[in-house]
Amino acid sequence: MTKEKWVVTSAWPYAYGIPHLGNLIGSVLSADVFARYLRLKGAEVVFVSGSDEHGTPIEVAAISQGLEPKQLTDQVHKSISELFQKWAISFDNYTRTHNPVHISYVQDFYRKVYENGYIFTQDVEMLYCPKCKRFLPDRFVEGTCPHCGANARGDQCESCDRLLEPTDLINPRCKICNTTPVIKKTKHWYFDFKKFEDPLKKFIETHPVIPDNAKNWCLGILREGLKPRAITRDLKWGIPAPFPGSEGKTIYVWFEAVLGYVSATKQWAEQNNKPDYWKEFWFNKDTKTVFFIGKDNIPFHLLIFPALLLATNLDYVLPYNVSSTEFLLYDNQKFSKSHNIGIWIDEALELAPVDYWRYSLIISRPELKDVSFSLNDLATYVNSDLNDVLGNFIHRTLTFITNYFQGKVPERGPLDEHDEEFIRAIKDTPPKIAQFIENFKFKAALKEVIGLARKGNNYLSIKEPWHQIKTDKVGTGTTLNLCIQLVRALAILLSPFIPESSQKIWNSLSIQKDVTRAPWKEASELLIPTGHTILAPKPLFSKIKVKQIKAKLNSLRRQKEPKPSKQPSLLPQITYEDFKKLDIRIGKIIGTEPIKGADKLIKLLIDIGDRQIQCVAGIKPYYKPDELKGKLVSVLVNLQPTKLKGVLSEGMILAAVKDDSIRILIPDGEIDPGSKVY
Repeated sequence: MTKEKWVVTSAWPYAYGIPHLGNLIGSVLSADVFARYLRLKGAEVVFVSGSDEHGTPIEVAAISQGLEPKQLTDQVHKSISELFQKWAISFDNYTRTHNPVHISYVQDFYRKVYENGYIFTQDVEMLYCPKCKRFLPDRFVEGTCPHCGANARGDQCESCDRLLEPTDLINPRCKICNTTPVIKKTKHWYFDFKKFEDPLKKFIETHPVIPDNAKNWCLGILREGLKPRAITRDLKWGIPAPFPGSEGKTIYVWFEAVLGYVSATKQWAEQNNKPDYWKEFWFNKDTKTVFFIGKDNIPFHLLIFPALLLATNLDYVLPYNVSSTEFLLYDNQKFSKSHNIGIWIDEALELAPVDYWRYSLIISRPELKDVSFSLNDLATYVNSDLNDVLGNFIHRTLTFITNYFQGKVPERGPLDEHDEEFIRAIKDTPPKIAQFIENFKFKAALKEVIGLARKGNNYLSIKEPWHQIKTDKVGTGTTLNLCIQLVRALAILLSPFIPESSQKIWNSLSIQKDVTRAPWKEASELLIPTGHTILAPKPLFSKIKVKQIKAKLNSLRRQKEPKPSKQPSLLPQITYEDFKKLDIRIGKIIGTEPIKGADKLIKLLIDIGDRQIQCVAGIKPYYKPDELKGKLVSVLVNLQPTKLKGVLSEGMILAAVKDDSIRILIPDGEIDPGSKVY
């Protein structure tokens, strides 16, 4: 029989930073569970993803760090790739968008779509920075949100979550040089989505697997009507647009990143010396493609991606399903690097073994609603489920066989009603778990596995082999024979979820082949023979203490904080043109206010002549708020605004550091607020 074929994918992380735990469970970790399960079921699986290296976020981040975009993405892609290996993610190909296979595939793809008549040009007005001599798409521009008044990017306001166009912003400014942009015409290439409303509607309405929430969302968008979308950008970094006359344009990142699922499969086939084999997965109607994503990406995968595939007039396989999650919160707050809210996947591995995290995240997966996760939850799941239930059952079973039967599996004798019930649990539970996984209910599946281990402990409590051995060695042998069968079953059932621990369980049974090569169906079978020798038990898990983990996390973060040097070394030379980019002015402090929950921070209201700005400064240990009022200070006023402890800071006052003391810089004599510092 021909093996069932699956393409399993996860959302591509932006290559400008390390993902956090919410990113991981929303895509990569969930996809890994599903891919591992399918392999145990005997399917042929290609599990692909990669680093999303193009687009404005990457270019802006690179410029802010003084790097070329590829320098930044090289560093981040390497780090993410290594971290995913440490998280035991079983990719068949984790690639990147800035690679020759992807670039060539995307350009060929859009040439085909263009030739089919689904792309047209249109002149549009956009913001343009006369100083940087560049158009300002998306995150190249910042300003005031027209809806809530907060500082916002040109693509979205993080305060009210509204989607924006750069021209929507009030008082827009170039993110690179802070110059006020002008309106200028430019030509862009558009994809005509309108032509695909009917086939997309039929695809969504008749699809038997797509979840109702995703289906209803997409149908709502279709009822409003699809509009043409620009698929080019005025950016240097990206895939050059392949259309006649499109020199200097690149493909908009969202319209090329979704094609990465196909190009990654193509690259995988080429790496395995089967250059055309990728077509077996993307043109074979029996293949199923599944996309593990956050809920905000649903329209891109069920409307935009299928429309693009249809526009080739080729018989591409359309999505079988999207498995989307709600948001994972950390202590009921959104993850935020700048505010130290949450844990990132590199930090997590410094705090606890990978399977502790994998188990806790999967059992917390936000499948139907947002879920809050904390270190207290981690400790509860590890100490209760892994250590007290799973580890306890396995360790007791191995210990009893080692002590009572010299490490050899005893013979199974006559069965009583408890034995029969226990065997039924071993045989009946794996199909239930399989059904949960195939319906993308991973939380329920994992709870069913741990529930089976709990039944093992209950069975031991009923049978009491530590007493039974004194009067009924045959009955004790039956008890432990059945228990070791469950240990084997648990190793297989846990393999998609906590693979390293699963393999340790498997190794303790002295089974030669790898647990990943054991068929899923064997989890329901009693296959360990009488007389089989097992290894002496070793603890699988150990309890963790929240206080210790929090202290370690704080220590890790303190180590990463830049420490002021007593004798700071000179920085590399800059040109006068670079210096002119700094807008330093004299300001007068006209108001001060402490910040709740911050030991070092003070909120300052500063008059800089033509306006007043708000700054947050870490000078509370060195100055009393009242003594700061009326002081003249030097202020960097064109620094990108940021939030500290939830308070917006629109500039930075200049200060000198000596040992452990900070003193602000003040002018020599009276000078008007707003005066320029040269």
